[in-house]
Amino acid sequence: MNADEANELLNKLANREIDEFRISKEDFLVFREVLVNREDFKHFRGNAHHNGEIIYTYLEEARS
Repeated sequence: MNADEANELLNKLANREIDEFRISKEDFLVFREVLVNREDFKHFRGNAHHNGEIIYTYLEEARS
């Protein structure tokens, strides 16, 4: 995964084109760098699962 692909996934999630997506531990560092630099960063929720996989969803209200 590269930064453009990560941003595309985040945009799709924010625009409700998809409900969730999974990130593998191999792609996490690139993905996280893009995520934390977004203005709507606190609207994304990541839930960790086995083998380093994380499922991201988008929240209507930002986390505190």
